[in-house]
Amino acid sequence: MSVEMTLQAPSVASSATRQRVAQAGRPDPRTEPRLVRIVITTLALAFLSVFVVLPLIVVFVEAFGKGIAAYFTALADAEAWDAIRLTLLVALVSVGTNLVFGLCAAWAIAKFDFPGKTFLITLIDLPFSVSPVISGLVFVLLFGAQGFFGPWLQSHGLQILFAFPGIALATVFVTFPFVARALIPLMQEQGTQEEEAAVSLGASGLQTFFRVTLPNIKWGVLYGVLLCNARAMGEFGAVSVVSGHIRGETNTMPLLVEILYNEYQMVASFAIASLLAMLALITLVVKTVLERQLDEGGPRDH
Repeated sequence: MSVEMTLQAPSVASSATRQRVAQAGRPDPRTEPRLVRIVITTLALAFLSVFVVLPLIVVFVEAFGKGIAAYFTALADAEAWDAIRLTLLVALVSVGTNLVFGLCAAWAIAKFDFPGKTFLITLIDLPFSVSPVISGLVFVLLFGAQGFFGPWLQSHGLQILFAFPGIALATVFVTFPFVARALIPLMQEQGTQEEEAAVSLGASGLQTFFRVTLPNIKWGVLYGVLLCNARAMGEFGAVSVVSGHIRGETNTMPLLVEILYNEYQMVASFAIASLLAMLALITLVVKTVLERQLDEGGPRDH
């Protein structure tokens, strides 16, 4: 009897799925003509091959075009190491800053009602709608020699633009939506019942956060941090505006790729680019794993 029920379960689930699809007025992909499915799948694979797979292959082919020795020689160059160190440091600052901001913003938006809540959500989405180049120009207008704070900074011997602070600020700006946007829907789905129960049992605010809230959103935090880190390490537009392109000082990895390419140092350029490509591939794999954890565990996964 149990075997029959087990064999019948998939068909029952399949029937239920088809019924829900029919009720929703949407076509079931399994009932589409075979030719239509083949054409759509072929077009999707062709698009991915041309615009994703082929460029990645070209990057690695060019990077190793003159052999492994030339590849590692290019990566061992002092200028390359300076760019790698700066990129990692900027990413660390950006992720740390946006992690704190994202947690606070998501907590406030998901758990409380207050004046300006909609405006705060709009501000969080602002970097998604503003060109990174425009973001960089905003910092030039604020901290440049002729900017709003420029004279005051010069009189106090402080330098924001064409230095690490300007690069970090620009990167923080373009990446700050990622953690908050990953956490807001998760914390809204979680609700406030568990926090209220913890408080009623005598837990403090910090105890409630670290023992109740944070375990429920841990996969969302990792997901947001992952996306924030990937964007921070690959940011080009905003950083290009505020960096000044000072060799060995303010060039991140994406900026160095452009400089080396314009100087026809193809192996060195594609060697640095291959590191960014490997970061993208690793990010894709980890992102897929985290999405699966979010789908399976949800906000209740401890």
